[in-house]
Amino acid sequence: MTTTIIWTIAIITILGVVLAVVLYLVAKKFKVEEDPRIDEVEKVMPGANCGGCGFAGCRAFAQSCVEAMNLDSNYCPVGGNDVMKKVAAVLGLEVKEKAPMVAVVRCNGTCANRPKTNEYDGYQSCKVKAALYSGDTGCFYGCLGCGDCVAACQFGAISMDPETGLPVVDEEKCTACGACVKACPRRVIELRNKGPKGRRVFVSCVNMEKGAVARKSCKVACIGCGKCEKACPFGAIKVEHNLAYIDFEKCRLCRKCVVECPTGAIHDVNFPTPPVKPAPKPAAPAQTVTPAPKPAETAAPAAEKPVAPVKETEHKVEPEKKSEE
Repeated sequence: MTTTIIWTIAIITILGVVLAVVLYLVAKKFKVEEDPRIDEVEKVMPGANCGGCGFAGCRAFAQSCVEAMNLDSNYCPVGGNDVMKKVAAVLGLEVKEKAPMVAVVRCNGTCANRPKTNEYDGYQSCKVKAALYSGDTGCFYGCLGCGDCVAACQFGAISMDPETGLPVVDEEKCTACGACVKACPRRVIELRNKGPKGRRVFVSCVNMEKGAVARKSCKVACIGCGKCEKACPFGAIKVEHNLAYIDFEKCRLCRKCVVECPTGAIHDVNFPTPPVKPAPKPAAPAQTVTPAPKPAETAAPAAEKPVAPVKETEHKVEPEKKSEE
């Protein structure tokens, strides 16, 4: 009995050693050499593994950068231009600087602007709420207010305002990773250019219904009137599907659209002063046209009065008397 146990243990041990040696030899023969630059690039990455770059994590992003011919299609939103310069230095490539982005909530449907039509008493999730029904207000496009974006943000850059019921983005903490954009089922949150000094102009509405219907469900909805599009001198605004959209690449922050918007759907952020509507130009005084003087009329020649016929008087001439001699 004891001998059997000893032989069993010995055989299993020998078999394990043999298999280990075989696995080692196979691994050495079929080993795939990895580019050492991947580790170097990964070291300069922020290590957030947020997926904002479009890859599963920082190492996958580093591998993509090493394998790419250039860095035009790769960008780390968390590290920004500083990290990309370090990556370019490791790989010996050039990189173009990109404008910083920030998450923007394109909905101003506060409790005052968008009154509730019913009460939702289910699981507090925007995704679940959007799947069950159209929402607890008359707007079928706006924010649902359950805070899925808050839970998705790894950097604590989003919080819910209890007074308005809308999410608020902290610009200093936002890394533009895009996690909140993916988490929002209504596509209310958008990544936009942060702008010089944090100044930007955008349409805070995503309602694509006709003007009367949209205005009925929310006081500050975009009604698609097109006044902003006509007022923009740079062609940065387009109205499609009853909704205006501002292209931040073309926008020059003149804020003429903010002044023209009749519902206040266009927001301007971080400007020192509110936009001032230009005073209407005074009407030009009516020019009095003085009639040209009429040419003097030539007096008609007076009609000649008929001359009365002169009566001929006979003068009798007496013969001269001969003087008497």
